[in-house]
Amino acid sequence: MRLFTHSSRWRITSTAFLGAAMVASILTACSNSTSTSGGGTGAANGKGCTKVGVLLPESDTSARWEGKDHPLLQTALKQALPGVQLDFSNANNSADTQLNQAETALTKGDCILVVAPQDSQKASTIVQKAKAQNVPVIAYDRLIQDNDTAYYVSFDNVSVGKLQGDYVAAHYKSFVQSRGTNNLVMINGSQTDNNAILFHDGAHQALDPLIKGKALNKVYEQYTPDWNNNTAQSEMEAALTSAKGKVAVAYVANDGMAGTVIAALKSQGLAGKVLVTGQDATVTGIQNILLGTQAMTVYKAITKEANATAQLVAAISKGTSTSSIVNGTTKTTTGGSLKSVLETPVAVDKSNIKTTVLADGFVTKQEICQGVPKGTDGIC
Repeated sequence: MRLFTHSSRWRITSTAFLGAAMVASILTACSNSTSTSGGGTGAANGKGCTKVGVLLPESDTSARWEGKDHPLLQTALKQALPGVQLDFSNANNSADTQLNQAETALTKGDCILVVAPQDSQKASTIVQKAKAQNVPVIAYDRLIQDNDTAYYVSFDNVSVGKLQGDYVAAHYKSFVQSRGTNNLVMINGSQTDNNAILFHDGAHQALDPLIKGKALNKVYEQYTPDWNNNTAQSEMEAALTSAKGKVAVAYVANDGMAGTVIAALKSQGLAGKVLVTGQDATVTGIQNILLGTQAMTVYKAITKEANATAQLVAAISKGTSTSSIVNGTTKTTTGGSLKSVLETPVAVDKSNIKTTVLADGFVTKQEICQGVPKGTDGIC
């Protein structure tokens, strides 16, 4: 007796063929998925990676991110890792937007992420999503509060604040004397940015002894959400109202906010009469120093920061040691310790503009002298 007809044999053969085809299709899909998650190279934990996502935090309150960091990172990464494909995004001061951008970068196959977090706490989600795909994350400039962050590249940010505070400590007396008051106003950065907390801590190291000894009288202190310049102006206006205009020193965490603080002072005829600090050595900040409305800024050589980041990316991709690049560790709030590259900040005032930001080509004479009277400080 025949067990199978011709028709039944055909059905079995066809079923077997279709089953084999489905298995082949699944294997191909898995292979493609692995390739995509590795930036087209099958990279795991960044090794062999040629697609890098760079996520910047904002562009509205500080000109540095798109004006300096973006082009410097682009140049440094292309030099350190020839053939690298770069995806740049800017969160425009939204942690939710930055998370969406990170998810998009991972979907596109970016296999190393460089993240300057808009929110140091919320960016932990980015690190964990990247970790799930074996993608290392380098925290750039701002710390990410997650122990799974691969590296942290920045400046010694406590030292940044201390440079600002030390400058106040060295120069406040003449302003106290001329103003007839020793009132101090402190306008800090955004509390969601870990750097702002470190700046605050560094500044207080220098200022607290003066406050405790009553050489300075702190009448106002406030963190400024999102480093918003307009908010900083409102804060300064509130401080001036509370102190009835009697302020000698305004510690301000960066140049962007210093500009609007100066606007608040100008409206009361006090611009140039109050010691104002800053940070980032922006063109506007240097112009304000030349004009006498801002006393100092802090120069952070972003070129060094970008180059160090590019060297780390190249080392991860090539699978080589990073021990010659890393120069320290940074503690997280969760008790972890991240391998770090920390560059050295420099205080800048009228006395050393030529030998720092101009000598390094960080700003140009043409840029900083626009709108500044000729002959100012022997520079313009």
